[in-house]
Amino acid sequence: MGAIQRIALVLTIIGAINWGLIGFFQFDLVASIFGGQNSALARIIYGLVGIAGLINLGLLFRPSESYANANEPQTNRS
Repeated sequence: MGAIQRIALVLTIIGAINWGLIGFFQFDLVASIFGGQNSALARIIYGLVGIAGLINLGLLFRPSESYANANEPQTNRS
């Protein structure tokens, strides 16, 4: 996993935590930190989280490494 993918994953997790806080407690952490939902900085954060989610869509269609390695022939290295 590359650096961009890791950054996107962190931003997606931040977005998921924020949505959880909104859903359970009606508290928007991003808006409270950056000055409200309509502030420029909060909108940038929301946009970056959205882009990160789109980048992470590729993870859905990539086969997992453990599955890919299970299908490779085994070699004896003695």
